[in-house]
Amino acid sequence: SIALKMRVSPVQVWVSALQAHPGDSPVKTILLISRCPPYPLHFGDRLILWHLMRQLARRGYVIDLLALHSRADDPLFTAEYQDFFRSVELIPEAPRRASAYLRRLLRPSARFAHSPDQSFSPQLWRTIADYLRRRHYDLAHCFGGVNVYEFHPCFADKPTVIAPYESYALFLRRAARQGHLKARLSLPLARRFESWMFSPYDRAVVLAEPDKAMLLSLDPKLNIDVIPNGIDLERFQLQQTERAPHTLLFVGSYDYLPNQDAVRALTHQVMPAVRRQIPQAKLQLVGKNPPAWMRGLANEHIEVIGAVADVQPYLARAAVFVCPLRIGAGLKNKILEALAMGIPVAATPLSVDGIRVKHGESAWIADVEGLAAGVLRLLRDEELRQRLSANGRALIEAEYTWAGVASRYERLYDELTG
Repeated sequence: SIALKMRVSPVQVWVSALQAHPGDSPVKTILLISRCPPYPLHFGDRLILWHLMRQLARRGYVIDLLALHSRADDPLFTAEYQDFFRSVELIPEAPRRASAYLRRLLRPSARFAHSPDQSFSPQLWRTIADYLRRRHYDLAHCFGGVNVYEFHPCFADKPTVIAPYESYALFLRRAARQGHLKARLSLPLARRFESWMFSPYDRAVVLAEPDKAMLLSLDPKLNIDVIPNGIDLERFQLQQTERAPHTLLFVGSYDYLPNQDAVRALTHQVMPAVRRQIPQAKLQLVGKNPPAWMRGLANEHIEVIGAVADVQPYLARAAVFVCPLRIGAGLKNKILEALAMGIPVAATPLSVDGIRVKHGESAWIADVEGLAAGVLRLLRDEELRQRLSANGRALIEAEYTWAGVASRYERLYDELTG
């Protein structure tokens, strides 16, 4: 494991926080147990963690991070976030065997670990216990689902938050409806786990109302808050760039099933319908790891660009951002980024889960079968494009900043710690 200390001492954190907020309640100390480190930011879950913890550190919270990691290069990036924390410890994620899952399903007493050897990660269990022996915490915050839920007995005497951010059962149900056999087979197991995984926690946090509804259908006694992601407005700014008049754009990581399914919908349904009426229309596919079948789609009308260092220039130049997602859960960062950059968005209802867009005002919402008609209207109606662009950006500035997200977590922490 790797232990790193902040360059700013805890005493300095306390002093600066009290100076910034005179008369406020004392600074809170948080033990954060995470399924992953907060960096690199091109992974969606890490992006949430990085921005939220940066905001809380600025507000004087004292946080110790214990994070599982599964990538060999994860320890190389600790300098990107170590100053957000009093201490950082990365622990290699151990493989989770099928027999361990089965034992938890068949034996209620085995659902939560009560000793290191009963857990998926004995090393993380021992590290948590060590931190709890040596330090005081006002609250324990678990980031993740099946990777971290089972450690609740370690800190059951403290206020607890768990943030799975989405329902995996909801993700699988949507994938199963699109004909994915593996999702259909896995769905009953995910439903069983989510019916008790979060039960002991004082509060669970998800990104969107459909995820909350799914979890409550499985465990009606849960206390669930919906807190969306934010957007980094310092990075995603409006640009005075002329947009290519007939260029459509989709962005995603293409080793991810929902994005692959969206590309198929775009290239097999949406683009052919659009090009029948606007033959010069083009589609750009931006994002890492496009598989061979996707690279084979490239032609004079479909550009498979792949990974880019910076997505903003593409968001600034394309005419319409098209997002035909049919699979997924949680909240889609790609939509927040597109709205922040002022590119008109045409998307399926699932694509905008958790985002308070209004059809025809801040985005154009339609199912896949009706999406081409919406794209055609946007390409032909400059006034509509300008309205969606302005209102989309205004929505992000009003409701989806990381400062606003952090304030909602502060209120949650205050409720739980009294």
